[in-house]
Amino acid sequence: MAALPSDPTDRHTEFVGLLTANHPRLLGYCLSLLGRRHDAEDVLQKASLTMWRRFDSFTSGTDFLAWATTICFYEARNFQRLAARSPLRFDDRLLAILAVERVEDLALYEERLAALESCLAALPEKDRGLLLAAYIDRAGINRLAEQLGRAPQTLYNRLNTLRRAVAACVERRLAAEAG
Repeated sequence: MAALPSDPTDRHTEFVGLLTANHPRLLGYCLSLLGRRHDAEDVLQKASLTMWRRFDSFTSGTDFLAWATTICFYEARNFQRLAARSPLRFDDRLLAILAVERVEDLALYEERLAALESCLAALPEKDRGLLLAAYIDRAGINRLAEQLGRAPQTLYNRLNTLRRAVAACVERRLAAEAG
């Protein structure tokens, strides 16, 4: 077990570093529990304050993500109780199931991201460019079809084929790493 930093500045730096490194995963976790990005951001902000207030109970060198997702879970649950206005409201039992499944998914996040990047890099430049334009640049299909001089349905079909190929590639890579 790692010793706690004796200097409060070191402890503050540790907290900020851990929270910053895990922020995208924590936001994704909250989003999976709440369904709306704005709500997830609000809950993560509140959870971050709670984490800071309780950071003295966190043992350095242990699993920060597990500790932080527990706090996010309870903040999301409280948010759900208070936010009866939300069109997407889960009961506590379903929220608990989603929370457990999402924590398991978070453990594989880095591996899946690395596999995805590798699979995208293996695509021909033209196909990779199409995927990036459609999903990263968020170019509308109609506008993209016009730019490429192709029918929108042709692009939808090509994107569907590419999505399936990339998904299969990612699954193969993950299976190869696991086995």
